[in-house]
Amino acid sequence: MWELGVKTLIAYLLGTLLGSLVLGRLRGVDIRSQGSGNAGATNAMRTQGVIFGLVVLLIDVSKGAVAAAWLPFAHLPGAAPDVDISREWLSLACGTAVILGHVYPVWFGFRGGKGVATVVGVVGALQPPLLLPLILSWFAVVLLTGYVGLASMLAGVTLVVTVYVQAAGISPLLLFCLGVTLLVIYTHRGNVARMLAGTENRARRLWLFRPRAAS
Repeated sequence: MWELGVKTLIAYLLGTLLGSLVLGRLRGVDIRSQGSGNAGATNAMRTQGVIFGLVVLLIDVSKGAVAAAWLPFAHLPGAAPDVDISREWLSLACGTAVILGHVYPVWFGFRGGKGVATVVGVVGALQPPLLLPLILSWFAVVLLTGYVGLASMLAGVTLVVTVYVQAAGISPLLLFCLGVTLLVIYTHRGNVARMLAGTENRARRLWLFRPRAAS
């Protein structure tokens, strides 16, 4: 149990290193005070430029992959491998912790991002083939509706359905995917409210059915 506690704590702390907030401080800006107020890559790209946003995305995806793929198998001082703990469960625990660190970072007043990029990093590390339906569904929804938030939520639902079909029932990975999808939906509750009110921003460059005047 000592290994579980130490490694999930490290994963959480890794998650608190949000690319947008760390890089934003170096630039002298707080992303949460600009645009949509979210500390994720989408808002970073909209307010600080494409390059800044892509670097943020890379950081947030990478920390998820490191937490899920490397950390559970690392031999760390004071955290000797526990033979009673399944590496699968430990990977899922570290993956959950890094996502929670991203969404609720202790260093930034527990106001972080929405967790999507970090979820992608974790899923890619755990089961790379799952990235295909995840990314394809995300792009499909963005192209059809222009809503990035809706795309993120429905990509999570697609992930849950895909894992359920592949596993033919309940599995640890399915429970993880269900949990993080519910978290992503919760973190997008503001987007849902704005979509219902008709005030949500759209990714007009990707949206196939944008009005001609908006192009």
